[in-house]
Amino acid sequence: MDSDSSTNESLSNSTIMTRIADGKFVLIAEIGVNYYDIATKENITPMEAAKLMIKEAKDAGIHAVKFQTYKAGTLAAKASPYYWDITEEPTQSQYELFKKFDSFGYDEYKELKEYCDETGIEFLSTAFDYESADYLDELMNVYKISSSDLSNLPFIEHQAKKNKPILMSVGASDLPEIEAAVDTIRAVSDQPIVLLHCVLEYPTPLEHANLLKILSLKRQFPELYIGYSDHTKPTDDCDVIKTAYNLGAICVEKHFTLDKTLKGNDHYHAMDPEDARRILSAIERLDMLRGSGELNCLETEMTARANARRSIVADGNIPKGTVITDSMLTFKRPGTGISPDKLYEVVGKMAAVDIEDDTIITAEMLERVPKEEQD
Repeated sequence: MDSDSSTNESLSNSTIMTRIADGKFVLIAEIGVNYYDIATKENITPMEAAKLMIKEAKDAGIHAVKFQTYKAGTLAAKASPYYWDITEEPTQSQYELFKKFDSFGYDEYKELKEYCDETGIEFLSTAFDYESADYLDELMNVYKISSSDLSNLPFIEHQAKKNKPILMSVGASDLPEIEAAVDTIRAVSDQPIVLLHCVLEYPTPLEHANLLKILSLKRQFPELYIGYSDHTKPTDDCDVIKTAYNLGAICVEKHFTLDKTLKGNDHYHAMDPEDARRILSAIERLDMLRGSGELNCLETEMTARANARRSIVADGNIPKGTVITDSMLTFKRPGTGISPDKLYEVVGKMAAVDIEDDTIITAEMLERVPKEEQD
């Protein structure tokens, strides 16, 4: 299969990209490595827990699930310090934290991909090393690049050469860094790019969400799609994601768990299935409120339009044979007669009948002035 055919197949098979291209909201559940803790809690294997989370995501209406593929030894030096809330996740070494959650490899992700296909939800995983980026290629239609790798241009280029759409988070970055990453992709691929606004605080305080950055990204990169990778704690009103969507984030990625009370890793700022249902319901309501945006009169407005607009009306009695001037006319509701914007069709005509005061003028009441009288 040639590269163009492979790319077209990736686009057509991707729920994420198909929905985005159609202007439809996409919700991605970032399972990440949360299934390890769910496995411990439920006394099941990590694979069983991962599949359980996939099923729960699908049942909630989520469009895609995303994992994280790494080995601690290739991701973090042993001296790497923490950057998360240690009251929620007490591990103070990145290496030690990642080591707890890096047992899956190609065979496991292939099994998860096949289960996603059976379940009817899109599979993808963020690759954190070259080996996983290579073996995930056959399993995914879309690549995801983490904010943490935004300046890792050689790794970005390696993934972009797979010639598939890319979701790229841009947390903790400046504009020149984003531009450099986008340019790196564009140098080797013309496939769609989705930039995800992101704040690298776990959790992100609401006052730091900075959702107007979504508008800034849309202005700066008008040729790209814009989304949002959310690390705020879920709220019942879904205000963060609703606002992000209204500002132009067509794709939202959010960490996913089955138990938000679990300590450690990404449970404490994740959505659960009920949160996901609330989010999707809120977006559906927003879509209803936003409508199509077409500049036309709705069918349901036609009665009001006819009765609330004005018609040309006789302002006093107009005897038959009178040449009508604008001083003989006024404009009143309803709009069932001749519209005021057609005043030129009335002035200069002759009354074909006696027209009483306050009568709505119609075409049948008018006739042209005979030529001999015009002279």
